[in-house]
Amino acid sequence: MTEQQDVWADGAAYEPYVGRWSRLVAREFLAWLDVPARGRWLDVGCGTGALSQAILADADPIAVKGVDQSPGYVAYAHARVIDERARFEVADARALPGEAAVFDAVVSGLMLNFVPEPGSAVAEMSRVARPGATVAAYVWDYAGEMQLMRHFWNAAVALDPAGRELDEGQRFPICQPGVLAALFRDAGLQHVETRGIDVPTVFHDFDDYWSPFLGGQAPAPGYAMSLTEERRAELRERIRAGLPIAADGSISLIARAWAVRGRRA
Repeated sequence: MTEQQDVWADGAAYEPYVGRWSRLVAREFLAWLDVPARGRWLDVGCGTGALSQAILADADPIAVKGVDQSPGYVAYAHARVIDERARFEVADARALPGEAAVFDAVVSGLMLNFVPEPGSAVAEMSRVARPGATVAAYVWDYAGEMQLMRHFWNAAVALDPAGRELDEGQRFPICQPGVLAALFRDAGLQHVETRGIDVPTVFHDFDDYWSPFLGGQAPAPGYAMSLTEERRAELRERIRAGLPIAADGSISLIARAWAVRGRRA
């Protein structure tokens, strides 16, 4: 199959796909971290600003800095997160700007698995954290209970076995609690813990479920839009047949994220 490049450019297309669900996870994630108020936060791989917004709303920070490698996502976050405590800039997670030991909390949502060298990203997150600060992240449970994606890829692979190589459940083995914990310990972080966070993903109807896959952002939508119109229609109907559609047309699924936290020595 032709190599597919993941696309991360259009925040408006990403939000209805998983941005809206990431926001639900973010609130549970922050409650678990329980970082003291009035801290300085760094959101690494901030994307469209979902986690940064939750920090501003729920964690009472002095300041939140969001960095992402996508100029399009940084522009989207800057335009929509209207808060004088927040700022956003383009940066690589493997080479974070600024001095060491600056932030009271360094976090990342749905980013680590997309970095070619995740260990380098975690090491950088630890470097810019103050001694005793929380360093934490969450990623989707692609191989298990991130159900909206599992329904998609199970149908896609049934129709096209070559699609397996693009399935996030196959591509991203770090998206498991044991591997995430090892990644954090290898970076020298202490008191490392993991947990699952489940949030409901309720779709009004099948179109609410399917239309975000037509936005082309991230692996599954990118794969959907790489298909011919005929093959995409065949995939759509196979997915529809496998979903738990209620009598009123709604679809109730869950999205599980694996979260990990540690403390800088």
